[in-house]
Amino acid sequence: MTGTVRYQAAIIRDDHLLLIKVNDHIRDETFWAIPGGGREPGETEEECVRREVQEETHLNVAVGELVMDEEAHEEDQIYQRARTFRCRIESGKARPGYEPEAEFDATIEEIGWFNLNDPSEWDPLAIRDAFTFPLLQKLRSALGYS
Repeated sequence: MTGTVRYQAAIIRDDHLLLIKVNDHIRDETFWAIPGGGREPGETEEECVRREVQEETHLNVAVGELVMDEEAHEEDQIYQRARTFRCRIESGKARPGYEPEAEFDATIEEIGWFNLNDPSEWDPLAIRDAFTFPLLQKLRSALGYS
């Protein structure tokens, strides 16, 4: 799967960004992440984002404009790029979903809403994370919150 793109959803509700709390059993790490993943054969970018969000959060979303397109984090062994799309909830109730890909042994433990206007309110786990915190700061800027 190396050399692929991760398609991510920036789901915003009342100036709060939805994140999923993931327990990676392979690396024995827990972290907050933006819902998303890789495309399946024959799938468009929009279809991928909708499917990933539904699997991971039980939400149905409308996929809007591309807000970020960047090289993936240097420690990411799977994806080389990350494309993040603004999304709007159409239906469903946000709750932890699942990670269906066999190569990821992970559990989605929790759904969190992060206030884009006030990072001081964010979960300390996200603030301390060397990957998540800079990503959230870049996303805040791309969405016009800084």
